[in-house]
Order: sequence, then C-alpha cells, then structure tokens
Amino acid sequence: MTPTPHDRPPTDDGQHGPGRRQPAGPGDTHPGRPSGPTGPGREGQRRPGATRQRTASRGSRRATRRALRRESPSTIAVLANAVDFAAMRRYESFPFADHARYLRQVEGLLRARAAHGGHTTVALFDPAAYRAFCAETDLDPDQPTSRARYAAASPATSPTLPYEGQSLGHLIAQLLDAEEHQATLTRAVRVLASMGECAECGEDVASAALTRAGQAVHALLRSAGPGRHHLVCSVPTHAGSLIAVLHVRAEASEPSGSSPHHLPDDDREAFRATLAVGLSGTRPGGVVLRTTGDDQRDTVRGWAIRDHWLSPLTEAQVFSAYCTDPDTGEPLSPESGVDYRAGFPLPRPDDNRRWPSDG
Repeated sequence: MTPTPHDRPPTDDGQHGPGRRQPAGPGDTHPGRPSGPTGPGREGQRRPGATRQRTASRGSRRATRRALRRESPSTIAVLANAVDFAAMRRYESFPFADHARYLRQVEGLLRARAAHGGHTTVALFDPAAYRAFCAETDLDPDQPTSRARYAAASPATSPTLPYEGQSLGHLIAQLLDAEEHQATLTRAVRVLASMGECAECGEDVASAALTRAGQAVHALLRSAGPGRHHLVCSVPTHAGSLIAVLHVRAEASEPSGSSPHHLPDDDREAFRATLAVGLSGTRPGGVVLRTTGDDQRDTVRGWAIRDHWLSPLTEAQVFSAYCTDPDTGEPLSPESGVDYRAGFPLPRPDDNRRWPSDG
C-alpha cells in the first residue's frame, strides 16, 4: 500500500526542525530542484514560444516530405488485359479479384499522385517476363515486394509513358503500340545485323540500307504535303512479315521542301528499320500512305519496293490492293469517303551504290 502524506514519517533535515520545511530564500536552492517559485499550474507548463517553435518545426518537416515526394519518381506496371490479370491471380499475395475494378484503382492512384505533384511513369506488367525476372534475381514471385521490384526495373526493358492526366485506357493503348513498335524494331535490327558487309565494296549493308530508308521517308513526307498521314510498311521475311506504322501530322505552315521533325522516335526508328530491310534485298515489300485532308476525305497511295527503292503503284493497283480480300482473293467494296490514287514518283538517291543483289 502506498503511504499518504499524513502516513509518512517526519523528516529532519537538520536545518528547519523535524517535519517542517521553510520556503527557500532568494539565494537558496534545493539540490535537484530548479530555482525560482513553483506552484500548481506552473510546473510542466509549456512556454508559448517553445510550442510555436515545435509546431513550425513539424510543419517544416511535412513540407520537406511533400517536396521529396514530388521529386521522387515512381513507376506503376499495369496488367493491361484480362488474360494477364488472370495469370497473376495464381499468387495468394495478389490482392485483386476483378480486372475492371483493379483498373479503376490504378487510375485513382495515378490521379492521387498527380494531385500531389508526383511524377509517375506507367509500364505494362507482363506475367511471363515477371516470372523470368524473379527466377533471374532469385525472388519469390508470390511477394508484393517482388512485384514492386519488377515494376521499378521495367523502364530498362520495356516502353514506359508518363502519366499526364490522360485516361488509363488511352495510356494502355499507347503502351501497346509502343511495345509493338519496339518488337518490330528489334526484329528488323536482327535481320539487318545478319546482312554483314557487301562482298564487292566492303560497305556495311545495314548502315547503307538505313541511310536510304531515311532518305525515302523524307521524300515521302516532303511530297505528301500537309495533313494527317498514316504510313504502313510491310516486308516479308523468313520469320514472318515485318509491319511498321508511322503517324505524322504535317502543317501547311511548314516550309516547302521540309519534312516534319515531330516524329515519335520509336515509331520513326521502327518504320525506318523495316523499310531498310525491304530496300536492302529483293523482298516484295511495299508502303501505303493514307492522308486525311482538311475536308476529312482520305487519299490512299502506294509504292512497291523494287530495285532498292520505292516504285509508285498505279491507281488501279492501289484500288486492287485495298479492295481485295488478302485471304480469299474476293473483291471488297471500296470505303466511303476514300480516294484511291497512284503513288507519286520519288527522286532516287544519286549515290551510285551497288547492292549485294545487284550482281
């Protein structure tokens, strides 16, 4: 039992007598006790200045943390389709059960980070690549930290795009296009790398083909003029057809003789590499240009890859190519609002180059 003040035995401090204490004088102090008067409400009371100082300090720390969050980028890898989502549900630690709801939550997270000034890039989450990543890095794939580490490593191996307020559906479509362009570029570069050097002149065939492909793209866009241009290059290879797409918008205000400089890098490189594969050999590839003008009508033109350059197709050939079923050979009805025109001639480079297949 704890004694009360009345139960406590008297003390004799040897100075004021037994059981009595006298207030300390102006110059007196008790050991272990601060000098100056004390009393109810005074002991332990915080000074207003110190309180304001601590509050300001906490506010400063919060502001610093917010600033750090704004300057700390993050990457979110999203499961774009239901098939990939179902593949991740095999892991017990995967917390989502519905793909549509998962996408809404991802979009909400992106908006929340943007609202606080955070910069976020988005990548595609590939379950097969994730399994390979975990095997290479000796990680347990059934752990949230493993998924986070895979997302953080995504920018080194797959396309990423910044979140800038666009809808998640639009962002996913852009990522799928970027992934397709990257795959096309990888395949085209692999084909070009296998060509080696010209047996006659010793020139690197891939380098020469890429240079000529760049000249062809420049000539196409310069002659196409203003409008929204949609180019498709198709080249058959032993491993299947290479197909590259390039979207370009050319303004009427651009100087005559110039070509647009605002081409997406990945799209441009994939298209140029695919065209280079066609120009370097004797493969029967081709290019189609579809232009939408100010009147919203489309004009379609075409070229065949012949003799290491683009040879214009006639109007009848363009019409036949667009209005024939490639699988059955049966005729198809022409599209409404589309004009089929012959390809315009493109000036051939005056480089006097002899290609390996020129004989």
